[in-house]
Amino acid sequence: MVTDGPKTPETAAKRETGDRRPVAHGPGTLRLRGRTFAGRRFAVMGVINRTPDSFYDRGATYALEAALASADHAVAAGVDIIDVGGVKAGYGAHVAEAEEVRRTVPFVRELRSRHPDVVISVDTWRAGVGRACAEAGADMINDTWAGADPDLARVAAEFGTGLVCSHSGGLAPRTDPHRVRYEDVVEDVVSGVCELAERAVSVGVRPDGVMIDPTHDFGKNTYHSLELTRRLGELAATGWPVLVAVSNKDFVGETLGAGLTERGDGTLATLAVSACEGARVFRVHDVAAARAALDVVASVV
Repeated sequence: MVTDGPKTPETAAKRETGDRRPVAHGPGTLRLRGRTFAGRRFAVMGVINRTPDSFYDRGATYALEAALASADHAVAAGVDIIDVGGVKAGYGAHVAEAEEVRRTVPFVRELRSRHPDVVISVDTWRAGVGRACAEAGADMINDTWAGADPDLARVAAEFGTGLVCSHSGGLAPRTDPHRVRYEDVVEDVVSGVCELAERAVSVGVRPDGVMIDPTHDFGKNTYHSLELTRRLGELAATGWPVLVAVSNKDFVGETLGAGLTERGDGTLATLAVSACEGARVFRVHDVAAARAALDVVASVV
C-alpha cells in the first residue's frame, strides 16, 4: 500500500521538525497470568500450529496428542507463552469458524489443566474463536490481522486477557502481500499499532495486557521487514511492549538465500537484534535455541 501521510497530530508535528522518535503512550509493563515481564525479562512464545497445512511444520502438531507433546517439550525448554493457531496464516483451504474452534479449544482446555502456570495465547482474528478459547482458559489473544474483527478487542476486555495489536498493511486475513509500497514503513506501523492499542484500551482491555507487533512479512516485502528490524527501537519507544514474530519467515530466507529448513541461524540473529532494540516477546518455533540466545542477550545489554 502507499501511505497517505501522517495519521495523528503527533506524527505530523514530528515530520515537520524531522523528529522521528515516537511519542510514548504505552504502560511499559506487561502482565500476563499474574506474571510481570518488564525491563530485560524476555518472554519466549512457542508456536503450536493445530493445522494440517502450516507453512513451517506442515501439520506436525495437527493431531491433539502431537500438539500436547510439543507443548510439554516447549515447557521443559523454558517457554513462557504457548501460542496456538487453528488456521494457516497464508493462502489455503477455507477454514470455517466452527472448525477453528474445534482445532483450538480442546487443546487450550487440556493445556490449561496440564500446565497451569504457562501463559496460553490463541492466534486468531475471529472474536468467536477468541471468546471460546478465553472460556477454555486462554490468557491472551494474538490478533495478527490488525483488528479485522473489531469485536476481538471487546472479547479481550470482557475476559481480561492480553491482546496483540498488529499491522497488516490494510490486507484482509490470509492475504499475501503483492507489490506493497510505503512512504515510510516504520512510521506506518507505529501509527497503525498505536492506534489499535489505544482503541483496545478505550474499550476496556487492560493497558498492561496490550502488546504491539510490527508483523514482519504481513503486508510487507523483505526490504520492509528488514527496515522494521533495523528500527525496532522506534516501536519500543512508544512504551507498548513489542512482540516480534520472525521465526523462519520469508524475509530471513530471502536475505540469506536459505530454504525453509535452513533459516534457524538467521532467525536467532534477528531475535538478538530485536532484543537489543527493545522487543519484549519473541514468537518462535525452536524454543530451546531462542531461550539460550535471548538469555545471552539479557546478560550483555
